Amino acid sequence: MAKDKKSIGQLLVEAGVITDDELVNALRQQEKTGGFLCDNIIKLGFATEDKILPVLSKQLGIDYVKLKDVNINKNVIKNVPAKFASHYKLMPLKIEGRVLTIALTDPTNINVLDDIKLLLGLDVHPVLASEKEITEAIRKYYGVGADTLEKIIDEKGLKEEKVSTTEDIDKLTADATIGRFVNQILLEAYKDRATDIHIEPYEKELRIRYRIDGVLYDAKVPEEIRHFESAIISRIKVMSNLNIAEKRLPQDGRIKVRVGNQDLDLRVSILPTSFGESAVIRILSSSMIFSLADLGLSKQDQDTLDLLIKKPHGIIFVTGPTGSGKTTTLYTCLSQINKVDKKIITIEDPIEYLLAGVTQIQINPMIGLSFAQGLRSMLRHDPDIMMVGEVRDFETAEITIRVSLTGHLVFSTLHTNDAASSVTRLLDMGIEPYLVSSSVECFIAQRLVRLICPKCKVPVKPNQEILKELGIPETEIAGLELFEGKGCDDCKFTGYKGRTGIYEFLLINDDIRDMILAREPSNKIKSKAISFGMRTLRDDGWDKIKRGLTTPTEVLRVTQQE
Repeated sequence: MAKDKKSIGQLLVEAGVITDDELVNALRQQEKTGGFLCDNIIKLGFATEDKILPVLSKQLGIDYVKLKDVNINKNVIKNVPAKFASHYKLMPLKIEGRVLTIALTDPTNINVLDDIKLLLGLDVHPVLASEKEITEAIRKYYGVGADTLEKIIDEKGLKEEKVSTTEDIDKLTADATIGRFVNQILLEAYKDRATDIHIEPYEKELRIRYRIDGVLYDAKVPEEIRHFESAIISRIKVMSNLNIAEKRLPQDGRIKVRVGNQDLDLRVSILPTSFGESAVIRILSSSMIFSLADLGLSKQDQDTLDLLIKKPHGIIFVTGPTGSGKTTTLYTCLSQINKVDKKIITIEDPIEYLLAGVTQIQINPMIGLSFAQGLRSMLRHDPDIMMVGEVRDFETAEITIRVSLTGHLVFSTLHTNDAASSVTRLLDMGIEPYLVSSSVECFIAQRLVRLICPKCKVPVKPNQEILKELGIPETEIAGLELFEGKGCDDCKFTGYKGRTGIYEFLLINDDIRDMILAREPSNKIKSKAISFGMRTLRDDGWDKIKRGLTTPTEVLRVTQQE
């Protein structure tokens, strides 16, 4: 129906709903207070909503529906959550094919229509209805306070355990929706071996980047994507059961998806920024298989770690910066000793992977469940082996150490540059030297280095300057042939594909214990350990360089200047 060119005021006068004088008064009121003319007419008491809406419908060319006369199918209601209906003041009426008919008080609001279309993945056909009837219909079909209950459940976590519904993102490609676009982003990231997806809004663009082998790369996306930032974030929030209306506070959630036969666990973090909400999605495999052989350990280090994890008590600390693979090493160790005769409890922030047969606890500082508090409670569950996600403060460090001294094997992490610096870190926290020396069995420092792409691997002459910076003697450089990747389609022209670890094992023997008790600096402890045969991170990296696994540039990138 074509739109009537006359104003709504003129139409209302012609229809006998209001008089000329009432229209003049309503227009004066509109000039003072602003707002929609019809709203001012209703507020002034010149006409009711029921009288105005049929005329407005004619002027807009949009159907007017009296919801009291409509019987809505329950299946339609199930497709639109109560919080959507309440938030947008709408009522779903019917679904025909891929078209959802909804009743709104303002069916001309393009922003609302686009939001609903993108959030629900359906085309939208709007009709006009009164706000009063929409409110009554929501109460009738959803129940009194349904939207409030949903909010309480979302905030307090008081929902019943539901059977996990896992979407197959490889197959959901039938319709051109934001849901499909988000699935394509997830699918491409998985196929590119990305560990993280970064969705970052800026003033004039929406940037999407993938972290592949520890390095961020821009994802190629159309420029028009910047217009859909809100819809994309909303879709991600819906998938991870987050509050789509909350845009001011950080939120964290999880999504389970399937690619082929592979189940993926996605950790979602939403952060408000000056230009919108930024999202980071970490991609974790739900069925990850852990093996010491897969960590990239040398035969010597693998044998050492195998002996350490079989000890009845003591602490094994894994150290390194964020993203250096510490958690993977810890999970691998736990997987190796996860037997029916061992009780294993972990306390983590967050729980990265779920291990069958292992009791895992997620810390929650909001309710007072810290690492230290969790550790105290864990002891009452008669564990043999414990893992503390990270030692961050004196209280956690002291309890962790005392737990190990009472006959428990404990695994944990620290953020230090090398193994020897971990001693200094614990002492700086306020831990007495005798507690460190008597409880810690080993400090393991580690980094992740990218592997040379096997498809484009070529021999090259050594770069003398980089090797000297790594501390490699000239006698070892002479006549040496190294390798690098020249770049190909398989590695996205980076020259690298996959990662492996380089390690530094500081075993605590009697001499090292004496140095800890004497509060010797970390550089002296490191020198002493090297004299006993400890291989540094760069030593292990050099071994992998000579074996053609990685490059000197890569080892130099991830290790500190020694």
